[in-house]
Amino acid sequence: MALASVSHGNTFSSSSSSILSSNFHHSLNPNFTKNLQSSRECVNSSSSIFRCGNKHRFLQSDGNRVARDRKTLTVTAASLGGLLGGIFKGGADTGESTRQQYAATVALINSLESELSSVPDSVLRERTEQLKQRARQSPQSLDSLLPAFAVVREASKRVLGLRPFDVQLIGGMVLHKGEIAEMRTGEGKTLVAILPAYLNALTGKGVHIVTVNDYLARRDCEWVGQVARFLGLSVGLIQQNMTSEERRQNYSCDITYVTNSELGFDYLRDNLAMESNFYAMRTSISVDELVIRGFNYCVIDEVDSILIDEARTPLIISGPAEKPSEQYYKAAKIATAFERDIHYTVDEKQKNVLLTEQGYADAEEILEVNDLYDPREQWASFIINAIKAKELFLRDVNYIIRGKEVLIVDEFSGRVMQGRRWSDGLHQAVEAKERLPIQNETVTLASISYQNFFLQFPKLCGMTGTAATESSEFESIYKLKVTIVPTNKPMIRKDESDVVFRATNGKWQAVVVEISRMNKTGRPVLVGTTSVEQSDLLSTQLREAGIPHEVLNAKPENVEREAEIVAQSGRLGAVTIATNMAGRGTDIILGGNAEFMARLKLRELLMPSVVKPAEGVFVSVKKAPPKKTWKVSESLFPCALSEETTKVVEEAVQSAASSWGRRSLPELEAEERLSYACEKGPTQDEVIAKLRHSFLEVAKEYKAYTEEEKKKVVAAGGLHVVGTERHESRRIDNQLRGRSGRQGDPGSTRFFLSLEDNIFRIFGGDRIQGMMRAFRVEDLPIESKMLTKALDEAQRKVENYFFDIRKQLFEYDEVLNSQRDRVYTERRRALESEDLQSLLIEYSELTMDDILEANIGSDAPKETWDFEKLIAKLQQYCYLLNDLTPDLLVSKSSTYENLRNYLRLRGREAYLQKRDIVDREAPGLMKEAERFLILSNIDRLWKEHLQALKFVQQAVGLRGYAQRDPLIEYKLEGYNLFIEMMAQIRRNVIYSIYQFKPVMVKDPAKTRNDGTNGSVPPPSSVSSEAKV
Repeated sequence: MALASVSHGNTFSSSSSSILSSNFHHSLNPNFTKNLQSSRECVNSSSSIFRCGNKHRFLQSDGNRVARDRKTLTVTAASLGGLLGGIFKGGADTGESTRQQYAATVALINSLESELSSVPDSVLRERTEQLKQRARQSPQSLDSLLPAFAVVREASKRVLGLRPFDVQLIGGMVLHKGEIAEMRTGEGKTLVAILPAYLNALTGKGVHIVTVNDYLARRDCEWVGQVARFLGLSVGLIQQNMTSEERRQNYSCDITYVTNSELGFDYLRDNLAMESNFYAMRTSISVDELVIRGFNYCVIDEVDSILIDEARTPLIISGPAEKPSEQYYKAAKIATAFERDIHYTVDEKQKNVLLTEQGYADAEEILEVNDLYDPREQWASFIINAIKAKELFLRDVNYIIRGKEVLIVDEFSGRVMQGRRWSDGLHQAVEAKERLPIQNETVTLASISYQNFFLQFPKLCGMTGTAATESSEFESIYKLKVTIVPTNKPMIRKDESDVVFRATNGKWQAVVVEISRMNKTGRPVLVGTTSVEQSDLLSTQLREAGIPHEVLNAKPENVEREAEIVAQSGRLGAVTIATNMAGRGTDIILGGNAEFMARLKLRELLMPSVVKPAEGVFVSVKKAPPKKTWKVSESLFPCALSEETTKVVEEAVQSAASSWGRRSLPELEAEERLSYACEKGPTQDEVIAKLRHSFLEVAKEYKAYTEEEKKKVVAAGGLHVVGTERHESRRIDNQLRGRSGRQGDPGSTRFFLSLEDNIFRIFGGDRIQGMMRAFRVEDLPIESKMLTKALDEAQRKVENYFFDIRKQLFEYDEVLNSQRDRVYTERRRALESEDLQSLLIEYSELTMDDILEANIGSDAPKETWDFEKLIAKLQQYCYLLNDLTPDLLVSKSSTYENLRNYLRLRGREAYLQKRDIVDREAPGLMKEAERFLILSNIDRLWKEHLQALKFVQQAVGLRGYAQRDPLIEYKLEGYNLFIEMMAQIRRNVIYSIYQFKPVMVKDPAKTRNDGTNGSVPPPSSVSSEAKV
């Protein structure tokens, strides 16, 4: 399998490179002939070139084919060697095979550089229009336009002052092929994304670039998005709190930057009914209200974080259910009084708790109930959640408290997950534990897993610094191949062996000693911790030791300073404590990031003058000043600005304030203008030019200091990374290590571990427990091959355990996914169709079939047919069938088939008659009513179906004890429920249509909005038992 894929990939780059050049030549400019000619000769020496005017034809000789095959075998062998090296740790794959695979195309792109560098900006922009025409004529020919990367490279040089390296071009080609590019930290993944995004946006179908948080989405859009804008493409940005109209505009751009959660939730919201008081306002529901365009091509930044780490948690949109119950507070008190291992047991591995016999007895006695599982009160779920909140969900580890809210902390990135809540009453249990106001319980309206959501994209790719360890999961679930892209400069970081202690006390003492030792030499130190609690604990110890440091964790006061903390983490003697550095997105540059600091200084002075004051009242008085002043800690800046530079900056700020209006811009727009001013993009705007000049002057002064500081840091040994605990996955450990040694810089890493760390305590098993008893010394490190092997084994166990969880979620969601596709397709059909008549005729015929089957049945002997009962049910359903009599039906029912065809005909006629009646009273109303009734019934019954499936999933788990596969049981029951739900939708809709009677009302607020407009409720025939 691996051999075939590698061979295929190589064939693409070598044999088609000659064809690529010809196609690209015609799409750009005849003047490129000379350069293309020479590049062809060096790239494909054994091709025969026949020239005729401006046209080139390439004939591949047998010798060329043999050479290609030989090269294919070489690349295959190299890739296999890299794979085996990764498995047996004989030598990691450095990406050299990838470099060889794409060498031909890279050489071709490089050959175009000198020609493109001499053309004016306007001519470079014209290339986009020419390429668009080519791409739209034949979208399949995008591969032939790969040399268009040369255009993007030239634009990047002019706009950002950055020339993408050859390895970045390779990364872009890997992404264009629909693979995952593993690129080390600091290799410029942000810039790489714009290469395939530009190429795939040429078709006009849109490209989504997905990042892990709003800050990175905005930063990337403002920064590298300028390259696409310069070349004539539109670039959009989706942020929290945007209106539907703003979202629609941004999604309709050629390239859209968005976070994974915003994109997923927008997709789910598009598949929920729009807010529309149909009967009162007479507003139609239309496809124009959808915000997302069709899916085409998606580039995921930090792909392992999104598709693996977050894949354990599905996206869920909830609606409010009943008001919160006092039972939560009572259960919290009981949980506080109960003792572990007496009243309940805790399974930390499964994150579950079980009540003991004594726990059941005591809880029932305290609550004065006979059965905790009595369905009328369901005390058991309240008690279980309260104990989970007490034992498994810890403050400053799993969540923090801000104001009167419990905010979840992302265990992978250390960030607060704004707006997210735990489901099934767990969030309310945590609120009760903390004695906070309990918010409403919720009910699921729509849900989807990240796996099935992203698999909807026809073309999916991603990039990250750490994907190789999870390549099998990417391959099995997402069908994505992981390709290692070589580094631009050799990596010289030194990864020291782990230091293991018996107890945590010894570990933390050693960490402080290590930080102190490095700090004395002037080396910057980055310390990775796994929770807010740990970072605060270490911070206290460092303060006691007199070591100045910065803390970066999920606490609000630290999150707001995230970018500035990271920007100075590479300074001489800097010590930074960070929870989970994964996906922080800002490079740690040795000596400090002069340009970033210059931008912060300009921002600090500009924003108060031009940003409109925020409307509304701040929740916290403490948080208002930073939002108004944008003040940055003075210790961040390497030096005070000279008088001349200060004067230049003040003049530029004054000019901006007078030109744009004092305190008149929204914050986001002001940030965009500042971002553009701090780059090198061409501008005719005098204010932007002044701001840019002032920015460059500030950066020049800072750079004089940071360059000197960098030399000292490099001489001292570069950035030293200290890990304080192994994570659930080797990937997260590698992400932390990857912060050091970027772009050929020196650096080192060392992990300090304890046998009491959660990962080893929970997953270590008997071997590690035995070692803990054997080693009695707490503050001396333990060195043992057997121990290292045991720790590695424990970490692999965790990885496999969580992979199984994700796989199980995927398998169960696959069942739901096929149903979701069918429901959303039906819903979209109702939303997009101009006329729903054919759909409703189908509904009416199938409903007649259901009623006939339920009241007579195809197998019943003709003499037992009860026409009275059948007519009563039909007339209960549709009053327009009041002319039916037993004699009439007898005359039409020589066979069961004839009777069915007659009833289908009457159902159709009744619908068309009803439509005419309503249209005579209010022309056009029936179309709107049909659409509204279909959408509202689909949404209501789908919501109920999701709840039913959730209970089924919980119930089938126990069937494993009866030697029955829970997944197969879930599929069978889920299918039966789905068939019943679809039948229920059509019955309810056609019943509501038959009963629909428009009434003019004076007070719209009193209008019923239940889909029947005052008609009698549906008969029992529309219940889930299908008693039709």
